[in-house]
Amino acid sequence: MKKHVVITIGCECGAGGPVIGKMIADSLGIEYFDRDFIDQVVEQAGVSKDVIQKANEAKAVKGRGPGIGDFLGARYEDLTERIIYVQFEVIKKLAEKSSCVIIGRCADYILKDRDDVLNIFVYAPDEDRIEAVMKDHKFNRKQAQAYIEHRDHMLHSRYKYMTGTYRGDRHNRHMLIDSSVLGWRGTAQFIESLIRQRFGDI
Repeated sequence: MKKHVVITIGCECGAGGPVIGKMIADSLGIEYFDRDFIDQVVEQAGVSKDVIQKANEAKAVKGRGPGIGDFLGARYEDLTERIIYVQFEVIKKLAEKSSCVIIGRCADYILKDRDDVLNIFVYAPDEDRIEAVMKDHKFNRKQAQAYIEHRDHMLHSRYKYMTGTYRGDRHNRHMLIDSSVLGWRGTAQFIESLIRQRFGDI
């Protein structure tokens, strides 16, 4: 009998986490849910589209604490209790429904009480990340550096705000892996080998 498994992948910007996650999902034949998909489901679940749009446009609305706009960064300036609650519920339902790979959105924290979850964090040296962002977004070097700095600040702050701990903390993950060592495909294959050793037939 195949086992139900959920793989969460947190990652540094430019380290290849979403691409690696998609490779793993495709190879295992399981669902793949990235950040954008989860945001869309949150919207469909009843969160006002205007509220989400304001967050994307960095229009501050009072959140859970003082100075929340500065603390979370542009994309999440109007993060509200409603959005947080719906996001948590969406991720729990996705994990319950089928085996899957989930990218970001604090999924490791949200699903921490499940025993069928493997939590991965993907990172890479700054130079590799800069090169990846330059290629992916057609940025020059200065633009790529600024983009990475912004994303790192935003995602680290958001994770700390929502979980009380840090994204790259080894205690939150079963594996931390530098994607520059084996390359993105090699990293995906290495993680898949861990998944199969941990869970067997999927």
